[in-house]
Amino acid sequence: MDAMKEFARWKEHCQGAMLEELLALEGNEAEIQARFGSRASFGTAGIRCVMGVGTARLNDLTVRQVARGLANYLLQSGDSKTCAIGYDCRNNSRRFAEVCAAALAAEGIHVYLYDRLCPTPMLSFAVRYLKCGVGMVISASHNTKEYNGLKCYGSDGGQMTEIPAAAVSEAIQAVDLFAPEKDTYENLLARGDIEYIADSVWQAYYARISQEAIQPQVVKQAGLKVVYSPLCGAGGEPVSEILTRLGAEFHIPASQKNPSGEFETCPNPNPENDAAFNESYALAREVHPDLVMATDPDSDRIAVAIPDGDGFRKFSGNEMGCLLLDYILGSLQSTGKMPKNPVTVKSVVSSPLADRVASAYGVQVRTVLTGFKYIGGVILELEQAGHPEDFVLGFEESCGYLKGDYARDKDAVVTAMLIAEMAATYKLQGKTLGQVMDAIYAKYGYFVAGLKNVNFTSDAQKAKCMELLDDFRAQPPQEIGGFQVTSVADFKAGLIKDAATGETQPTNLPTENMVMLTLGEKGRIILRPSGTEPKIKFYYTAVAESMDQANAMIAQMDAAMSALL
Repeated sequence: MDAMKEFARWKEHCQGAMLEELLALEGNEAEIQARFGSRASFGTAGIRCVMGVGTARLNDLTVRQVARGLANYLLQSGDSKTCAIGYDCRNNSRRFAEVCAAALAAEGIHVYLYDRLCPTPMLSFAVRYLKCGVGMVISASHNTKEYNGLKCYGSDGGQMTEIPAAAVSEAIQAVDLFAPEKDTYENLLARGDIEYIADSVWQAYYARISQEAIQPQVVKQAGLKVVYSPLCGAGGEPVSEILTRLGAEFHIPASQKNPSGEFETCPNPNPENDAAFNESYALAREVHPDLVMATDPDSDRIAVAIPDGDGFRKFSGNEMGCLLLDYILGSLQSTGKMPKNPVTVKSVVSSPLADRVASAYGVQVRTVLTGFKYIGGVILELEQAGHPEDFVLGFEESCGYLKGDYARDKDAVVTAMLIAEMAATYKLQGKTLGQVMDAIYAKYGYFVAGLKNVNFTSDAQKAKCMELLDDFRAQPPQEIGGFQVTSVADFKAGLIKDAATGETQPTNLPTENMVMLTLGEKGRIILRPSGTEPKIKFYYTAVAESMDQANAMIAQMDAAMSALL
């Protein structure tokens, strides 16, 4: 699109603070091109981008356009003409939630709006509990403070998949960006077209996730002590509530207790990053807890560390997924609560170690594409078959977990409860989570994962990465870093090709622009462009007889891939 022409059009229609921001861009052609040369695209993860004026940014106009498009989509569907909306701590999240609520309600959609910030999984729960046609979350998950986003959910409480997301995207493009507001938020709220979600829904959520505990009494028995940080986000209230109900002693870093979109002490509020734990580690050195936990701003991801000598041992998302899987399956088995045909679900980029753990308990593993909506899809299948109880755990390597069928998105609140229960159980046995993880490695093998993010800083770099993907499809390398490539899975074509025989078999998964190189029994490398950010991800897995050997193999793989770029 013509950036300068679009920039001029915005100046004609905008006023107030938005016009001031536009006028400040005069003469800055590069910034005008970045903001007006394209549109923020709506996909299965919704929209996530930097806030500010422009078609490629999130602002009142682009947010209202999305909400109106969603309303038009819902009006043409057979689903209930109702929408639940939640939001997190980010700058403008509450404002954008009100803009969306007013736009939807003005089109005849009854809106249920959380009266305060809530975790993303609580929105998923509310969509199902209130029997809504759609749902929305205003959040940019773990991105830095400049970002915000809109995620849309279907009537099953899961993030929209490809077909409905494409229909919503088409409906959005048909909406006039500058069409004036039809009615005010205040008027629609006063008339009851917008309704605050009652506290009874919060209590129903707490009651439901409490049912996922297996032996919650052990937390109090063990005198479990926890340092927990919401990283200035939405997890503070619900995670504190759950830890209180369990009887845990917990401490929250004062600098990260209250909601803040500035993230002053955690500028990159992603619990996967060790730096996000700095304030928690400082507090842990004072109170000496059994566990250190942190949730991301919308509280759908959680990461964990434990004191270890003079420092701390932080678990990867894969490690915590395998710890939880082993604990849950063992507990269900020992208490006689194991379902008849148990199923665990993991993303394709998550550790194959989970397959080994599940197999030891006779549990079926279903592997799906990256994105919790695919895990939610398996839960829906089980529900439609009349056996939702067969779902025992779903997880992604990026610190997302869910036990229970009450929601269709990862939930750090229920996971915090389960991790506390697990740690307390092992504490009563005289074990730490680190010792249990080491025992899992010793039993099943040292499956170590690595991740490299290549951020696109230019169109040329992006083109090079996409070219590399296509090269691997057309002419896969015979070896990477000294490891023989035994098969290539092209998820775009939906085929797995044996490197020795040339024979192919289907992936049995939806298509995605992703390639996986299997390195025999040594591990694998997956190349996958991000669905929400301008980057490509390299996922490494190494399998060895020791941790040192596995880490050395990861380093070899990374060096080889870096050389190709």
